[in-house]
Amino acid sequence: MPAGLLLRIKEDVVKQINAGFLEVCNYSEWVANIVPVEKKDGRVRVCVDYRDLNKASSKDNFPLPHIDVLVDNTACHTLFSFMDGFSGYNQIRMADEDKIKTTFITMWGTVCYRVMPFGLKNVGATYQRAMIEVYVDDMIAKSKEGEDHLVNLKRHFD
Repeated sequence: MPAGLLLRIKEDVVKQINAGFLEVCNYSEWVANIVPVEKKDGRVRVCVDYRDLNKASSKDNFPLPHIDVLVDNTACHTLFSFMDGFSGYNQIRMADEDKIKTTFITMWGTVCYRVMPFGLKNVGATYQRAMIEVYVDDMIAKSKEGEDHLVNLKRHFD
């Protein structure tokens, strides 16, 4: 890989470590490779190739709700807000015994996720179970009375 790309990969990994999403991980049975994806603005997103881990994992068939049902359920409410969770999987911590399975290798060592990463087979089902009134990463806050809406919104972010 070109030196410039390696530096941008390192920047992304360091950014995720500083955010608390990654930690240094040694002696893992599962080690995945990275796939750097260049963005239009020149930055790099480090994607992890979890195909082998996904093959070894059983599928959690927890169904996604139908978005039209979620929208219809807001009909009897005075106010509602649709919010984009924007990559909300990072809100859910990995179980200590499963962190090591998310290990990937970089030129500077091996790291693993402390939070749920994209790319694993069952992150969608796990996230859906943890949330209420959510479609993938879109959340719905609704209130029967207008004056309660700010309280209901605050509850989503506490």
